[in-house]
Amino acid sequence: MTGPDRSADWLKAGGLRPTRQRLALAELLVGDGMDRHVTAESLYALSLGTDERVSLATVYNTLRAFCEAGLMNEVVVDGSKSYFDTRTDDHPHFYWEDSHMLTDAPAEELEIAALPQVPAGMAVSRVDVVIRLRKA
Repeated sequence: MTGPDRSADWLKAGGLRPTRQRLALAELLVGDGMDRHVTAESLYALSLGTDERVSLATVYNTLRAFCEAGLMNEVVVDGSKSYFDTRTDDHPHFYWEDSHMLTDAPAEELEIAALPQVPAGMAVSRVDVVIRLRKA
């Protein structure tokens, strides 16, 4: 499957209209079939090398639309830094403080024995585990 075909199918799976800008960003995210962790700024920088020009605001809005469509998850590292992950299953992450990178951590090595009781009328929608790393 080609990158453009994979990107169009990805957008279709999320019920999103395949606009030129969405297709261009989707191809950067999933065109090669590999999972990605990007920030809006890093995706914007990648987009500068394509024929389709998009603004940083469009990148932010498109990433939010991808998340709302269930195509990506937002991983908040701290109050000011969000990463967007194309892998949508539950899995932990390593955050590398020295390089400001987010990578997948081995899920099979993580054990969560219990979660606190949630307030009445609420349900757990997702548990994010971000393991922050720095040089020892």
